Amino acid sequence: MKQRGIGFEALDNGLLSCDDPKRAQTISDCLSPEKIDAMLRKWLRRLPHPFTAADRKAGYRYDISILQAEFSLTQVLDGTAVGRLFFEEIIRENLDIGRPSQVQLIFGRRVNRRTPGRFRTRVITEGVIPSLHADYKTSRIKQYLKRLKEGSAAALRTETTINNTRDFRIGKRLKNLPELRRIGFQANRRLLEVETIAHDCFIGQKAYEQVVRPVERDGHRASALRFDDPRAQALFSALVLFSVHLNGFCHQQLREYLAELLGLDPATYSAGKVTYDLRRLRLHGMILRIAGTHRYEVTSRGLRVAMFFSRTHARLLRPKLADIVIPVPETPSSLRKAFDRVDQEIKRCCEEARLAA
Repeated sequence: MKQRGIGFEALDNGLLSCDDPKRAQTISDCLSPEKIDAMLRKWLRRLPHPFTAADRKAGYRYDISILQAEFSLTQVLDGTAVGRLFFEEIIRENLDIGRPSQVQLIFGRRVNRRTPGRFRTRVITEGVIPSLHADYKTSRIKQYLKRLKEGSAAALRTETTINNTRDFRIGKRLKNLPELRRIGFQANRRLLEVETIAHDCFIGQKAYEQVVRPVERDGHRASALRFDDPRAQALFSALVLFSVHLNGFCHQQLREYLAELLGLDPATYSAGKVTYDLRRLRLHGMILRIAGTHRYEVTSRGLRVAMFFSRTHARLLRPKLADIVIPVPETPSSLRKAFDRVDQEIKRCCEEARLAA
């Protein structure tokens, strides 16, 4: 890539960024059995060998075989801050990835009782970065987060390592590399597909941030709808109510309902505030203005977000938080008992550390 003038930024075993990804992939695909053979033959000609002139004339030569082949996929994440959270959720949702039923999906091979090898999932932690491992016979697939130069984990690395080509009924000679390449890269993609079906928290994180952070659309900026803001929660409740109105809702209706939810007199809740709220909801994609009118309707996305935020706040966050912070509850719940046990264990560990010191 340097010789061809393609700008790039390298990782230790991959690319962080590249000016021309298609040409970079083309260069990588050019690593053929013929090129590898030519490079090795260059050195084999210089090394001592037991073949006599008669042996060489008869066609006897060293052959090149594949002892181990690794096929990797590096995906650089845009949001480095959620990289660790993203991968930990992947691990949590895919602890059964090493089971025979899952492994055969990844490697495209049927697994039965006579299939040799241990089928298991291993989570190995080196330092603070965990890695996910699954085995098929003597081959394995591994997934982990790569650290960039600044120390943040921002690239998801998926690697299939084939230690014995016979695991896939393929010979060991170098000419079989293209078929091994197909199997290895296919296994990487299938693992990602299985994980996508099981869990996709990255999309959820993005959807959450689109609500609780400021947005800008068509040059217009709207402030965030923060989860813990009483005014935002009132707006969510209003959207759930107005979603069943066949002809939408108007400025005055929203003003009256918001004032009631916030415990205010509608006369004191200014029209400017309601206009501001309507603008926020519209730019966040929660409502749409009905063409030719001054009325609004709740979008499908707006209803889903409003229901989730309002229900979570009213039925989970407030009651459960109260459950664990009340000094002496009359009837402790299972959640309270669990928090009390954790609190006692932390205190015990602190006491032991203090005594040891």
